[in-house]
Amino acid sequence: MRVVVTGATGNVGTSLVRVLAADPAVTSIVGLARRRPDLHLPKVEWVAADVSRDDLDGPFTGADVVVHLAWLIQPSHRLDVLEATNVTGSKRVFQAAARAGARALVYASSIGAYSPGPKDRRVDESWPTEGIGSSFYSRHKAATERLLDHFEAEHPEVRVVRLRPALIFKREAASGIRRLFLGRLVPPQLLRPSRIPVVPRTERLVFQAVHTEDVVEAYRLAIVGEARGAFNIAADPVLDADELGRILGARPVPVPPAVLRAAADVSWRAHLQPTPPGWVDLAVGVPVMDTARARQELDWHPTRTSGEALCELLEGFADRAFGPTAPLAREGWRAPGVTAVTPQVPAS
Repeated sequence: MRVVVTGATGNVGTSLVRVLAADPAVTSIVGLARRRPDLHLPKVEWVAADVSRDDLDGPFTGADVVVHLAWLIQPSHRLDVLEATNVTGSKRVFQAAARAGARALVYASSIGAYSPGPKDRRVDESWPTEGIGSSFYSRHKAATERLLDHFEAEHPEVRVVRLRPALIFKREAASGIRRLFLGRLVPPQLLRPSRIPVVPRTERLVFQAVHTEDVVEAYRLAIVGEARGAFNIAADPVLDADELGRILGARPVPVPPAVLRAAADVSWRAHLQPTPPGWVDLAVGVPVMDTARARQELDWHPTRTSGEALCELLEGFADRAFGPTAPLAREGWRAPGVTAVTPQVPAS
């Protein structure tokens, strides 16, 4: 089986190519990314390409399965650049997969594709995927779900799988995630779990998380198996203020949603940190997901709790942990000829 992975150097991609390289069912892997990494793995051929504009037919030649992970979160002040990769680039990937005769297409959707939903009960994969309008990430995920609807109608011969994970964390991704979402506003040493004194108790600020390696196992099962359709991917427990306080030994402090959003808005507009306020809207808007279908049909079972995944990331922040590729590179890294790192793959 020949597998092509777009966005292969990000948080999920780096772990996925390692796992696929060790799977006897996979004979060869094409890892596609905007910058070719200095990372040597068995069965893996690296190709430098931008999904928004470069040729994809060559790299996709002979693909049995295409896994589409490539996605931009920054620069958040350039929505045209983000849409070109996230939406137009996804359409180009889907079309290239069809032209290559791929038998399966596995797409990295997200909890962020879901419409606003409940926090006091869990929803399955039938919940609407119209997104949260004020979040560019959510709008783009929802738009790409619609592209995939059309693709499935036009190419019923292709087995399509949509994985919708919660927040995805691992230690190696700490530098990349901090660069994407926090910038330099928060000193990393203050993010060690034992040093966090308070957590916000904000209405509807309830979220789910999962370890990268557990997400990768869901991808592997989707690639080598015969499953079709959408699958929610998240670990337990659901993380609210009380659970975070228990995990971190911190005290929940009431913070109104409007205050949290205003702080994000002002600091983002001032370029103090890279996260626009739509991410707050996304966090309080999306529903809590039910993962029963993944457990039953994929036989997927997370090996780490959501709290363990979060604490591993926080320890990574404090230790300035980083990975072997550009999106996960150490702080201060600069690609030759550019002034800043612009990672292509998100945390979720």
